Amino acid sequence: MSSLRKSDKKKVLDFAAWSFNISTSVGIIMVNKALMGTHGFSFATTLTGLHFVTTTIMTIVFRWLGLSQPSHLPLSDLIKFVIFSNLSIVGMNVSLMWNSVGFYQIAKLCMIPASCLLEVVFDHVNYSRDTKLSIMVVLIGVAVCTITDVSVNAKGLIAAVIAVWSTALQQYYVHFLQRKYSLNSFNLLGHTAPAQAGSLLLVGPFVDFLLTGKRVDHFGFTSIATFFLALSCFIAIGVNLSQFICIGRFSAVSFQVLGHMKTVLVLSLGFLFFGKEGLNFQVVLGMILAVVGMMWYGNASAKPGGKERRSVLPVRSEKLALDEKDGGEK
Repeated sequence: MSSLRKSDKKKVLDFAAWSFNISTSVGIIMVNKALMGTHGFSFATTLTGLHFVTTTIMTIVFRWLGLSQPSHLPLSDLIKFVIFSNLSIVGMNVSLMWNSVGFYQIAKLCMIPASCLLEVVFDHVNYSRDTKLSIMVVLIGVAVCTITDVSVNAKGLIAAVIAVWSTALQQYYVHFLQRKYSLNSFNLLGHTAPAQAGSLLLVGPFVDFLLTGKRVDHFGFTSIATFFLALSCFIAIGVNLSQFICIGRFSAVSFQVLGHMKTVLVLSLGFLFFGKEGLNFQVVLGMILAVVGMMWYGNASAKPGGKERRSVLPVRSEKLALDEKDGGEK
C-alpha cells in the first residue's frame, strides 16, 4: 500500500514537473514572439543573458530565504557546463540564421538520437524495441508538421552540428552533475546561472550584431517593449528551473522526446492567435503522430526493460528528491 502511494505520488510530481516546463516554455515563446516579431527586439543572445540575470537573482533570494542549501560544484565542471550551454545558445541562433527553417528543424530533431547516444555510451542505457519505435514516431510526427523547405550550406551545417552536440551535452550534463554531486535544481542553477549571465552578456551583443547587423545599445525601448522584455525575463526563471527539475527527475532523452509537446502546443497556439495560415492536413497529421508517439514513449519507457540504466554514478537520495519536490511546488 505504501509503495503504491509512493508510485502515485511520483506520477503526480512527474506530471507537475512536465506541466511546469511546458507552460513556461510555451509562454516564453509566445512572449518572445511578440517582443521580437512585433516590437523589434531581435537580440536573442543578449536576451538569454538577461534571462540568466533574473534567474541568478532568484537563486540569491532563495538562498537568502533558506530555501536553497549551500553546495559545491568544482570549477572545472562549471566551466565545461557553461561552454556547452553557451555554445548551444549561440549555435542554435547561428544555425537558424545560416540555414533554412526546414533544416533548422531537422537539426533540432537530431538532438534526440544524439542524447540517446550519450546515454548509451556514458550511462550504458539499453532501450527496448517499443521505446526506440516510439521515439521514431515522435521524430516523424514533428518532422511532418514542421519541416517545409530544406536547404543547407557548409557553414550552416557546421553551425547545426555544433548546436546539436552542445545542446545534447548540456542536457546530459545537467543530469550527470545532479547525480554526481547530489545537487538539486536550485543548487545547480545557483552555480551555473551567474556564470552564464556574465558570459552571455559579455559576448551576446557582439553575436547579435553579427547575426542582425544591429546594436542592442541603439535599440529604442518603448514602454510596451520594456514590459514584454521584463515579462520574458520573469518567465525565463520558470523555464530554466523547470528544465533542471525535469532533466533531474527523468533524463535528457525523455526531456527531448516529451518536450516536443511544446512544439505541438506552440503550433496550435500560433494558429489560434496569429491566424490559420499554414494549417493543413500535413500539419494536423504530424501533430497527431507526434502526440501518439509521446504517449507511446511514456508507456514503453516506464515498463520493465523499456529503458534500463546501469550507471556507476550514485542515485540521488530520497531526501534530495523531496527537496526537488518542494522546490518545484514553490
